[in-house]
Amino acid sequence: MARVTLTFDNGPTTDVTPFVLRKLAERNLTAYFCVVGGQLLRGREQVDVASEALAAGHKIVNHSLTHGISLGDDTSGEHARQEIGEMDRFMSEVLGDWGEKLFRPFGRGGSLGPHVFSHKALLELGALGYSVLLWNNVPRDWAEPVAWVETALARLADQSHSVVVLHDLNTGAMEALPRFLDRLLADGHICTCDLPDDCIPMRSGVMAWPEEKLAHLVRADH
Repeated sequence: MARVTLTFDNGPTTDVTPFVLRKLAERNLTAYFCVVGGQLLRGREQVDVASEALAAGHKIVNHSLTHGISLGDDTSGEHARQEIGEMDRFMSEVLGDWGEKLFRPFGRGGSLGPHVFSHKALLELGALGYSVLLWNNVPRDWAEPVAWVETALARLADQSHSVVVLHDLNTGAMEALPRFLDRLLADGHICTCDLPDDCIPMRSGVMAWPEEKLAHLVRADH
């Protein structure tokens, strides 16, 4: 059996995120919601949904201001300040105290490689005291709105602690969320908000991984 941490990226949305919150509440589960500035900027309703998640005990994560260009694909300090720093200030403005500072980088379809970070981005994250939340189970729910359930479950067989990436977006994938959650619980997996060391390269602004382990995720600055 695996420990499973649920994360939901790219929201909040007014039509899907409340559904996800209800299904988690029905099973007394908590999760991480990795929010994008572009969604919060759509209006007060989106901010209210994020606030609802926070009030329900879920974790809110900075998932960049625009979710447009990965941090390693634009290595400028200005890009890092915009995607991390400006989003940090905006989240504090609209959400108040949103708890532990967590950041999830933009992985381009869930892949891990030098596009994930630049050195300037890591400096920005460190200066702001962030922990960084990566992942190890990406069932591509946006592309496989039904089959993702079996994909995610199959990957648990080889993992002691799985950080699952789902998306609270209007793709139809979250219609299968109740089935996934019920299978997790029925199979004896433990749903937790604990995070495995292998998915946290930085904790509270301090590098937790040795340089050689992190190197494949960082593009050299130009």
